[in-house]
Amino acid sequence: MHNLLILTLAAVLLAALNAVRAGEPNPTAAPKIERDKEGLVRLTAEPGMEIRYWLTGPEATPSSVRYTAPFHLELGGTVKALAIAPDGSGRTLDEKAVASAEFPPLEGAQPHPPAAQPTFHEAGWHDFKLEPFVPVKRTSDDFPLSDQENKGGWVKYEPMSDEFNGDKLDEAKWWPFNPTWKGRYPGLFRKENVTVSGGQLHLTMKKEPIPETETDKKYKDYTCAAVQSKDTVRYGYFEVRSRAMKSAGSSSFWFYLQSKPWWTEIDVYEIGGKAPGKERNHHITMHFWHSPVADKHWQVGSHFLAPANLCDDYHVFGVEWSETELKFFFDGRLVRRGPNTDWHQPQTLNFDSETMPDWFGMPKDEDLPSTFSIDYVRAWKRK
Repeated sequence: MHNLLILTLAAVLLAALNAVRAGEPNPTAAPKIERDKEGLVRLTAEPGMEIRYWLTGPEATPSSVRYTAPFHLELGGTVKALAIAPDGSGRTLDEKAVASAEFPPLEGAQPHPPAAQPTFHEAGWHDFKLEPFVPVKRTSDDFPLSDQENKGGWVKYEPMSDEFNGDKLDEAKWWPFNPTWKGRYPGLFRKENVTVSGGQLHLTMKKEPIPETETDKKYKDYTCAAVQSKDTVRYGYFEVRSRAMKSAGSSSFWFYLQSKPWWTEIDVYEIGGKAPGKERNHHITMHFWHSPVADKHWQVGSHFLAPANLCDDYHVFGVEWSETELKFFFDGRLVRRGPNTDWHQPQTLNFDSETMPDWFGMPKDEDLPSTFSIDYVRAWKRK
């Protein structure tokens, strides 16, 4: 056993050494924070990593800032920073990835006007009513529906794309459940409710007994489904063609990563296909849960009123997520846009159905089972 442990440790160290030799980011490295005697702060990380930082104190930043050059910190305060690896690297952010350094004021530093306060979260967001609504006509599957001439210079990003051909889920890309959450009470996620057939992914909600092996008794009478990407992604264009389930169970497409030190969420759509009064609502919501310097939840959201009930037909939903802005599309038309103030965290891509008793109401027995169907998910990155 002792020899096996030594061999295992040697293999881990060798793999890390080979990764460094190959120029790959160290998966546990935090940035280095230094300030010189003139008050100039320098942040460094391994090649290929992006650094984002927060300041607290007299010169506090309202959210994370991308580090591009040294900056002055004369009045003192705390600098927190983390390094983000490129998509596909497999690096996971955790508390060990956060660097923190506290600096006193420089001798003789003079207070200057207070830093700008964060704007109200709704600032800069705009909804588009689009009446009468005319969907975009597709001429190519190679590009987003909203950009058929590819003026954005989009290139397909295969790790987050799937046409769902075949008869089973590609488990190299997807979990047939949510690895960190069992569902919203009383509906329990079950991998048996995730199927692939007819070139589509299907997530089904049922009224049925909960398996006896489930010890959490708050799950009762309803099962539903979730699919989550095994990799994380940040920025790009993401498009889904889908049809919401014909019940008050939710049909959702969203991004998130519940972690420390950072937890944010982008809900591209949440739909209650037969939720009374909400059958046409394409709900779009942005959540902030916590970061290395803030732990108060807030959200900003709205909904687009679709021209027809969303469980009656397939529609194309898209989100363009960049460092500066978020744009949401319905059948190729821009329906909501706003500034990207806080959504810079690599996140998982998710589909799920949930019971939402306090929002959509519980589904009627006669509407179950009901199925949320996804024809495809396609992703692109800029050239």
